[in-house]
Amino acid sequence: MSGALFACEDPAVWRKLYGKYWEVVEAKSLGKGKKSGKLLPLDKWYQEELPVAIAGRAYKYITQPELVKLMEWKLTRGKFRPRLQQLVASNSDEMVEKCSRKAFSLLPDVQAAITELSSLKALGPATASAVLAAGAPEQAAFMADEAVESIPGLGPIQYTPRHYALYLNKMATHTQTLNKVDSERDWTPHRVELCLWAWAIANQLQLPLLKDVNLENSLHNKSDPETNDRPAKRQRTK
Repeated sequence: MSGALFACEDPAVWRKLYGKYWEVVEAKSLGKGKKSGKLLPLDKWYQEELPVAIAGRAYKYITQPELVKLMEWKLTRGKFRPRLQQLVASNSDEMVEKCSRKAFSLLPDVQAAITELSSLKALGPATASAVLAAGAPEQAAFMADEAVESIPGLGPIQYTPRHYALYLNKMATHTQTLNKVDSERDWTPHRVELCLWAWAIANQLQLPLLKDVNLENSLHNKSDPETNDRPAKRQRTK
């Protein structure tokens, strides 16, 4: 079931799932534990406010306070590692701005940008990819565990530049596939990643919204030539 969505090329299914993203975030945010309620506002900040802030600068970069908050978002969304929060906060304002500015200037060479960002304390390929996805979603995707695990043949996850390159290549290819068949052509690797994450979390939480996505119908139609033309019913640093 984990790889079922990635096998789907019906843009109606992906668009419907993308429309459910905030419902999934809210459901996860209401979970038990110390992180309860924190994810929704942090995710709103990461997905909506941070990209605007980065884009509004003469040269793209991220500030030290933004990087600290990004790490809080990442750890709230996944496994909490207090040590990483402390380490990322020890990076100086000057180093964060200098390093992130150079990283964005290296694009579209994503691997070079990842390497540059990884020179900062507590930044492995996964966290570095979160920085790039916020500032250049059309070129990078966050290396979310759930997204990587949703792509057949990529497991087990390795938090290395090479594994991120394999993941991003898959995401970029699927982005191109969706843009070829979707008249709006607004898919990016980051948007594909958000859908994969939402699908994985919705399945983990057994959310009823999955009934509206109709993924099984889409996969069946893809394999049946007689129905192809029918519209679908829509402590390691990482």
